Amino acid sequence: MSSLKAAYLNELYKISKRKKIVVAAILSVAAIGIAGLIVSSLKNFAGINVVGSSEFAILVLSVLNYTLLPLFTAFICIDMFSSEFVEQTIKMTLTRPVSRFLVYLSKVLAAATFILANLLFVMLLSLILSVMIGGSQLSLSDVIGAYLSSFFPLMVLALMVMFIANLTRGTVSAFMLSVLVYIVFLGLGFFWPNAESFFFTSTLDWYILFTGTFVNVQKIFRLSLILLGYGIALFSAGYALFDRRQI
Repeated sequence: MSSLKAAYLNELYKISKRKKIVVAAILSVAAIGIAGLIVSSLKNFAGINVVGSSEFAILVLSVLNYTLLPLFTAFICIDMFSSEFVEQTIKMTLTRPVSRFLVYLSKVLAAATFILANLLFVMLLSLILSVMIGGSQLSLSDVIGAYLSSFFPLMVLALMVMFIANLTRGTVSAFMLSVLVYIVFLGLGFFWPNAESFFFTSTLDWYILFTGTFVNVQKIFRLSLILLGYGIALFSAGYALFDRRQI
């Protein structure tokens, strides 16, 4: 356990030193600020009340869940694998007294921490900005539930990117293939709506199930099993590639 903790803290430290963290924070602030400006302008100058105060946080989530949040997740996961292998910095990690499984697990946990922190950061920003927007409100518990539930599909996306990063040999190829697979999954869900629920990308908006007075427990349970299946399969496949990869 001490080895896993040390490896995990090391991965967090490396993530914190990457410039992409600063870029992600700046883009998140800019995106939320622009959304707030648009909503406020429509209300004050056009008389159109698009959303209420707490609903603004859900509006932000609905947009970023398909754009910036997956993009930031992909960048961080590719950096943790493809970039380290290209720059040969992975040697320093693998020469430490820790197994490859624990190294891979520590990277997964670090990615999970980044995703959760990113979601909480966006939620706090959107809630702070929403104070300036009047109207009907969702309960704070609904907003928190929506953001926390978004963690699971983004985590599956992270595991998919990690698998691709260990399948390819470069950062550009890993990113392009990740984007292609993401778009293909979205396209398949669009052209085959009957099978959409079996693609993990369809769960990027499942936070809707956690808001409101009625909670569809049966659908949440079914989607949870699908996400769990994707997670187990992608984690196992990604680790198998990482374990066989030569430095």
